[in-house]
Amino acid sequence: MKQKKEHKKNTRRFAFGEFLDGSFLDKKFFSKHSKLILLIVVLLFVYISNHYSVIMKLAEINRLQQELNDAKYEALMYSSEFMQESRQSHIKSMVEEKGLELKELTEPPYTLKVK
Repeated sequence: MKQKKEHKKNTRRFAFGEFLDGSFLDKKFFSKHSKLILLIVVLLFVYISNHYSVIMKLAEINRLQQELNDAKYEALMYSSEFMQESRQSHIKSMVEEKGLELKELTEPPYTLKVK
């Protein structure tokens, strides 16, 4: 039992030492772990492409939000202008400026009832 623990420690030290000095590159490391290395490389490419697409979509969302805010402000501006132009006093002054012979009603309108 003690020998197994010592052998395990020596193997770990040896593997760590191989990693530090780079000698694991000379051995059959790549042939043993080629599938794992290929999987890691593919996952890295997927991660990078996913990250890039997320960044591009966030930029698009920000651009569209800015466009939406601009459209809201423009709609508010036009609504305000329309309210200003449709006031009774403004319409009355425009009629007088144009010289039209229109007058305000002095008596309320009446409705016709069909029997």
